[in-house]
Amino acid sequence: MTFLLASLYQVVQMLLVLALAPLLTGWVRLAKARLVGRRGPSPLQPYRDLRRLLCKEVVLARNASWLFRAVPYLMFTAIWLAAGLVPSFTTQLALAPTADLIALIALLGSARFFLALAGMDVGTSFGGIGSSREMMIAALAEPAMLMIVFSVSILVRTTSLAEIADFMMSGAVGLRISLALALIALVMVAIAENARIPIDNPATHLELTMVHEAMVLEYSGRHLALVEAASMLKLLLYMALIACIFAPWGMATAGGGLFAVLWGLVAFALKLAVGGALLALFETSIAKMRVFRVGEFLGGALLLSLLGAIFLYVSRGV
Repeated sequence: MTFLLASLYQVVQMLLVLALAPLLTGWVRLAKARLVGRRGPSPLQPYRDLRRLLCKEVVLARNASWLFRAVPYLMFTAIWLAAGLVPSFTTQLALAPTADLIALIALLGSARFFLALAGMDVGTSFGGIGSSREMMIAALAEPAMLMIVFSVSILVRTTSLAEIADFMMSGAVGLRISLALALIALVMVAIAENARIPIDNPATHLELTMVHEAMVLEYSGRHLALVEAASMLKLLLYMALIACIFAPWGMATAGGGLFAVLWGLVAFALKLAVGGALLALFETSIAKMRVFRVGEFLGGALLLSLLGAIFLYVSRGV
Protein backbone atom coordinates (compact mmCIF):
# COMPACT_ATOMS: atom_id res chain seq x y z
CA MET A 1 0.00 0.00 0.00
CA THR A 2 2.88 2.35 0.80
CA PHE A 3 4.48 1.68 -2.56
CA LEU A 4 1.19 2.35 -4.35
CA LEU A 5 0.80 5.67 -2.53
CA ALA A 6 4.39 6.61 -3.30
CA SER A 7 3.84 5.77 -6.97
CA LEU A 8 0.63 7.82 -7.02
CA TYR A 9 2.39 10.79 -5.40
CA GLN A 10 5.21 10.47 -7.93
CA VAL A 11 2.78 10.63 -10.84
CA VAL A 12 1.10 13.66 -9.25
CA GLN A 13 4.53 15.25 -8.80
CA MET A 14 5.48 14.75 -12.47
CA LEU A 15 2.16 16.17 -13.68
CA LEU A 16 2.22 18.99 -11.12
CA VAL A 17 5.58 20.40 -12.19
CA LEU A 18 4.59 20.11 -15.84
CA ALA A 19 1.33 21.98 -15.23
CA LEU A 20 2.71 24.70 -12.94
CA ALA A 21 5.90 25.57 -14.86
CA PRO A 22 4.18 27.81 -17.48
CA LEU A 23 2.03 29.39 -14.77
CA LEU A 24 5.13 30.28 -12.74
CA THR A 25 6.72 31.93 -15.78
CA GLY A 26 3.51 33.83 -16.48
CA TRP A 27 3.30 34.96 -12.85
CA VAL A 28 6.88 36.30 -12.93
CA ARG A 29 6.16 38.22 -16.15
CA LEU A 30 2.96 39.68 -14.71
CA ALA A 31 4.66 40.69 -11.46
CA LYS A 32 7.51 42.38 -13.35
CA ALA A 33 5.05 44.29 -15.50
CA ARG A 34 3.06 45.50 -12.50
CA LEU A 35 6.23 46.58 -10.69
CA VAL A 36 7.22 48.84 -13.60
CA GLY A 37 3.72 50.28 -14.00
CA ARG A 38 2.44 48.21 -16.93
CA ARG A 39 -0.68 46.10 -17.10
CA GLY A 40 1.23 43.04 -18.23
CA PRO A 41 0.12 39.82 -19.94
CA SER A 42 -2.13 37.22 -18.43
CA PRO A 43 -0.31 34.61 -16.31
CA LEU A 44 -1.89 32.03 -18.63
CA GLN A 45 -0.14 33.48 -21.69
CA PRO A 46 2.74 30.92 -21.61
CA TYR A 47 0.17 28.13 -22.08
CA ARG A 48 -1.16 29.89 -25.16
CA ASP A 49 2.37 30.42 -26.49
CA LEU A 50 3.22 26.75 -26.11
CA ARG A 51 -0.02 25.68 -27.79
CA ARG A 52 0.63 28.08 -30.66
CA LEU A 53 4.15 26.74 -31.17
CA LEU A 54 2.94 23.13 -31.07
CA CYS A 55 0.51 23.89 -33.90
CA LYS A 56 3.16 25.51 -36.11
CA GLU A 57 5.21 23.76 -38.75
CA VAL A 58 8.84 22.91 -37.98
CA VAL A 59 11.37 24.69 -40.22
CA LEU A 60 14.85 23.17 -40.23
CA ALA A 61 18.11 24.40 -41.70
CA ARG A 62 19.45 22.35 -44.59
CA ASN A 63 22.61 21.38 -42.76
CA ALA A 64 20.86 20.47 -39.48
CA SER A 65 21.78 16.96 -38.35
CA TRP A 66 19.73 14.39 -36.45
CA LEU A 67 21.20 15.76 -33.21
CA PHE A 68 19.60 19.15 -33.80
CA ARG A 69 16.19 17.49 -34.09
CA ALA A 70 16.71 15.17 -31.12
CA VAL A 71 18.05 17.73 -28.63
CA PRO A 72 14.65 19.34 -27.73
CA TYR A 73 13.28 15.93 -26.74
CA LEU A 74 16.43 14.96 -24.82
CA MET A 75 16.60 18.31 -23.05
CA PHE A 76 12.93 18.34 -22.11
CA THR A 77 13.04 14.76 -20.82
CA ALA A 78 16.15 15.33 -18.69
CA ILE A 79 14.84 18.52 -17.07
CA TRP A 80 11.35 17.06 -16.55
CA LEU A 81 12.88 14.03 -14.84
CA ALA A 82 15.08 16.28 -12.71
CA ALA A 83 12.07 18.39 -11.71
CA GLY A 84 10.18 15.22 -10.82
CA LEU A 85 12.98 14.13 -8.49
CA VAL A 86 12.80 17.25 -6.29
CA PRO A 87 10.22 16.71 -3.50
CA SER A 88 7.66 19.49 -3.68
CA PHE A 89 4.62 18.61 -1.55
CA THR A 90 5.69 15.30 0.02
CA THR A 91 8.87 13.33 0.65
CA GLN A 92 7.05 10.04 0.11
CA LEU A 93 7.83 9.64 -3.59
CA ALA A 94 8.56 6.45 -5.53
CA LEU A 95 11.77 7.98 -6.93
CA ALA A 96 12.89 9.33 -3.55
CA PRO A 97 15.76 6.78 -3.27
CA THR A 98 17.16 8.09 -6.57
CA ALA A 99 16.47 11.78 -5.79
CA ASP A 100 20.12 12.57 -5.18
CA LEU A 101 21.66 16.02 -5.52
CA ILE A 102 24.58 14.64 -7.52
CA ALA A 103 22.18 12.91 -9.94
CA LEU A 104 20.22 16.16 -10.21
CA ILE A 105 23.35 18.09 -11.21
CA ALA A 106 24.20 15.37 -13.74
CA LEU A 107 20.77 15.62 -15.38
CA LEU A 108 20.97 19.40 -15.61
CA GLY A 109 24.51 19.19 -16.97
CA SER A 110 23.40 16.69 -19.63
CA ALA A 111 20.59 18.99 -20.78
CA ARG A 112 23.00 21.93 -20.96
CA PHE A 113 25.54 19.86 -22.91
CA PHE A 114 23.00 18.77 -25.52
CA LEU A 115 21.67 22.32 -25.94
CA ALA A 116 25.18 23.67 -26.45
CA LEU A 117 25.80 21.01 -29.12
CA ALA A 118 22.56 21.98 -30.85
CA GLY A 119 23.59 25.64 -30.82
CA MET A 120 26.78 24.77 -32.72
CA ASP A 121 25.24 22.14 -34.99
CA VAL A 122 23.79 24.48 -37.64
CA GLY A 123 26.96 26.54 -37.78
CA THR A 124 25.52 30.02 -37.24
CA SER A 125 27.58 32.67 -35.50
CA PHE A 126 24.89 33.36 -32.90
CA GLY A 127 24.63 29.68 -31.99
CA GLY A 128 28.38 29.42 -31.50
CA ILE A 129 28.48 32.56 -29.35
CA GLY A 130 25.59 31.34 -27.21
CA SER A 131 27.13 27.88 -26.75
CA SER A 132 30.52 29.28 -25.77
CA ARG A 133 28.93 31.64 -23.23
CA GLU A 134 26.79 28.82 -21.87
CA MET A 135 29.85 26.66 -21.30
CA MET A 136 31.65 29.57 -19.65
CA ILE A 137 28.75 29.96 -17.23
CA ALA A 138 28.60 26.20 -16.64
CA ALA A 139 32.33 26.04 -15.87
CA LEU A 140 31.73 28.37 -12.92
CA ALA A 141 28.19 27.43 -11.91
CA GLU A 142 28.73 23.67 -11.61
CA PRO A 143 31.64 23.90 -9.11
CA ALA A 144 29.58 26.32 -7.03
CA MET A 145 26.64 23.93 -7.16
CA LEU A 146 28.84 21.03 -6.06
CA MET A 147 30.19 23.04 -3.13
CA ILE A 148 26.60 23.79 -2.09
CA VAL A 149 25.90 20.06 -2.20
CA PHE A 150 28.98 19.40 -0.05
CA SER A 151 27.87 22.05 2.46
CA VAL A 152 24.46 20.47 2.89
CA SER A 153 25.78 16.89 2.87
CA ILE A 154 28.33 17.67 5.60
CA LEU A 155 25.47 18.80 7.84
CA VAL A 156 22.87 16.15 6.97
CA ARG A 157 25.30 13.30 6.17
CA THR A 158 23.46 12.49 2.94
CA THR A 159 22.75 13.88 -0.52
CA SER A 160 19.21 12.47 -0.68
CA LEU A 161 16.71 15.29 -1.13
CA ALA A 162 13.96 13.49 0.80
CA GLU A 163 16.24 12.91 3.79
CA ILE A 164 17.53 16.49 3.61
CA ALA A 165 13.96 17.83 3.71
CA ASP A 166 13.08 15.57 6.65
CA PHE A 167 16.18 16.71 8.53
CA MET A 168 15.47 20.40 7.91
CA MET A 169 11.90 19.96 9.17
CA SER A 170 13.04 18.13 12.30
CA GLY A 171 14.04 21.38 14.00
CA ALA A 172 17.57 20.18 14.78
CA VAL A 173 19.26 22.62 12.42
CA GLY A 174 18.97 26.00 14.08
CA LEU A 175 20.44 29.20 12.67
CA ARG A 176 23.69 28.61 10.78
CA ILE A 177 25.78 31.13 8.89
CA SER A 178 27.02 28.35 6.63
CA LEU A 179 23.51 27.51 5.44
CA ALA A 180 22.80 31.19 4.80
CA LEU A 181 25.92 31.39 2.62
CA ALA A 182 24.87 28.23 0.79
CA LEU A 183 21.39 29.68 0.22
CA ILE A 184 22.77 32.89 -1.27
CA ALA A 185 25.14 30.91 -3.48
CA LEU A 186 22.30 28.66 -4.68
CA VAL A 187 20.15 31.68 -5.54
CA MET A 188 23.03 33.16 -7.55
CA VAL A 189 23.57 29.89 -9.39
CA ALA A 190 19.82 29.60 -10.09
CA ILE A 191 19.78 33.11 -11.61
CA ALA A 192 22.69 32.23 -13.87
CA GLU A 193 21.39 28.81 -14.86
CA ASN A 194 17.99 30.22 -15.81
CA ALA A 195 19.50 33.11 -17.79
CA ARG A 196 17.74 35.74 -15.70
CA ILE A 197 18.74 39.34 -15.05
CA PRO A 198 21.52 40.37 -14.37
CA ILE A 199 23.14 37.47 -16.28
CA ASP A 200 20.78 37.51 -19.26
CA ASN A 201 17.42 39.01 -20.19
CA PRO A 202 14.98 36.36 -21.47
CA ALA A 203 12.65 39.06 -22.84
CA THR A 204 15.12 40.46 -25.40
CA HIS A 205 17.17 39.25 -28.37
CA LEU A 206 20.18 41.55 -28.20
CA GLU A 207 22.92 39.95 -30.28
CA LEU A 208 25.80 41.13 -28.11
CA THR A 209 24.38 40.01 -24.75
CA MET A 210 22.05 37.03 -25.22
CA VAL A 211 23.11 33.59 -24.05
CA HIS A 212 20.22 31.13 -23.98
CA GLU A 213 18.27 32.74 -26.81
CA ALA A 214 21.31 32.61 -29.10
CA MET A 215 21.34 28.81 -28.95
CA VAL A 216 17.66 28.37 -29.81
CA LEU A 217 17.26 30.95 -32.59
CA GLU A 218 17.12 28.22 -35.26
CA TYR A 219 14.35 26.26 -33.56
CA SER A 220 10.69 26.58 -34.50
CA GLY A 221 7.38 24.80 -34.09
CA ARG A 222 7.16 21.91 -31.65
CA HIS A 223 10.95 21.89 -31.21
CA LEU A 224 10.88 25.45 -29.90
CA ALA A 225 7.87 24.60 -27.74
CA LEU A 226 9.83 21.79 -26.06
CA VAL A 227 12.83 24.06 -25.51
CA GLU A 228 10.65 26.80 -24.00
CA ALA A 229 8.81 24.27 -21.82
CA ALA A 230 12.16 22.90 -20.62
CA SER A 231 13.26 26.44 -19.67
CA MET A 232 10.05 26.95 -17.70
CA LEU A 233 10.53 23.61 -15.95
CA LYS A 234 14.10 24.56 -15.07
CA LEU A 235 12.94 27.75 -13.36
CA LEU A 236 10.39 25.81 -11.34
CA LEU A 237 13.00 23.15 -10.55
CA TYR A 238 15.39 25.62 -8.95
CA MET A 239 12.62 27.26 -6.94
CA ALA A 240 11.44 23.84 -5.77
CA LEU A 241 15.04 22.89 -4.92
CA ILE A 242 15.55 26.03 -2.82
CA ALA A 243 12.23 25.40 -1.06
CA CYS A 244 13.03 21.71 -0.51
CA ILE A 245 16.42 22.33 1.09
CA PHE A 246 16.02 25.65 2.89
CA ALA A 247 12.23 26.04 3.37
CA PRO A 248 10.62 22.57 3.44
CA TRP A 249 7.94 23.61 5.93
CA GLY A 250 4.48 22.33 5.08
CA MET A 251 5.75 19.35 3.12
CA ALA A 252 4.07 16.04 3.95
CA THR A 253 6.39 13.42 5.43
CA ALA A 254 6.20 9.64 5.38
CA GLY A 255 3.06 8.46 7.14
CA GLY A 256 1.21 11.73 6.59
CA GLY A 257 -2.44 11.48 5.70
CA LEU A 258 -4.46 13.04 2.91
CA PHE A 259 -4.80 16.33 4.76
CA ALA A 260 -1.01 16.61 5.09
CA VAL A 261 -0.60 15.98 1.37
CA LEU A 262 -3.23 18.59 0.48
CA TRP A 263 -1.58 21.08 2.78
CA GLY A 264 1.74 20.26 1.14
CA LEU A 265 0.25 21.13 -2.26
CA VAL A 266 -1.05 24.45 -0.93
CA ALA A 267 2.28 25.24 0.74
CA PHE A 268 4.18 24.44 -2.46
CA ALA A 269 1.94 26.75 -4.48
CA LEU A 270 2.47 29.55 -1.94
CA LYS A 271 6.24 29.05 -2.04
CA LEU A 272 6.23 29.33 -5.84
CA ALA A 273 4.11 32.48 -5.67
CA VAL A 274 6.45 34.09 -3.15
CA GLY A 275 9.53 32.97 -5.07
CA GLY A 276 8.17 34.33 -8.34
CA ALA A 277 7.33 37.67 -6.73
CA LEU A 278 10.82 37.95 -5.19
CA LEU A 279 12.42 37.12 -8.54
CA ALA A 280 10.35 39.80 -10.27
CA LEU A 281 11.28 42.34 -7.59
CA PHE A 282 14.97 41.50 -7.94
CA GLU A 283 14.94 41.71 -11.73
CA THR A 284 13.20 45.07 -11.78
CA SER A 285 15.61 46.57 -9.25
CA ILE A 286 18.90 45.59 -10.92
CA ALA A 287 20.45 46.23 -14.32
CA LYS A 288 21.84 43.75 -16.81
CA MET A 289 25.57 43.27 -16.30
CA ARG A 290 28.22 42.95 -18.98
CA VAL A 291 29.01 39.44 -20.22
CA PHE A 292 32.58 39.71 -18.94
CA ARG A 293 31.29 40.41 -15.42
CA VAL A 294 29.45 37.09 -15.27
CA GLY A 295 32.64 35.35 -14.15
CA GLU A 296 32.90 37.68 -11.15
CA PHE A 297 29.25 37.07 -10.26
CA LEU A 298 29.59 33.28 -10.33
CA GLY A 299 33.01 33.50 -8.72
CA GLY A 300 31.26 35.15 -5.79
CA ALA A 301 28.77 32.28 -5.67
CA LEU A 302 31.66 29.78 -5.66
CA LEU A 303 33.40 31.68 -2.88
CA LEU A 304 30.25 31.83 -0.74
CA SER A 305 29.55 28.11 -1.20
CA LEU A 306 33.18 27.29 -0.37
CA LEU A 307 33.04 29.40 2.79
CA GLY A 308 29.80 27.68 3.77
CA ALA A 309 31.40 24.25 3.39
CA ILE A 310 34.48 25.31 5.38
CA PHE A 311 32.38 26.80 8.21
CA LEU A 312 30.31 23.64 8.47
CA TYR A 313 33.40 21.44 8.36
CA VAL A 314 35.11 23.39 11.12
CA SER A 315 32.01 23.85 13.32
CA ARG A 316 31.21 20.14 13.28
CA GLY A 317 34.82 19.15 13.85
CA VAL A 318 34.73 16.60 11.00
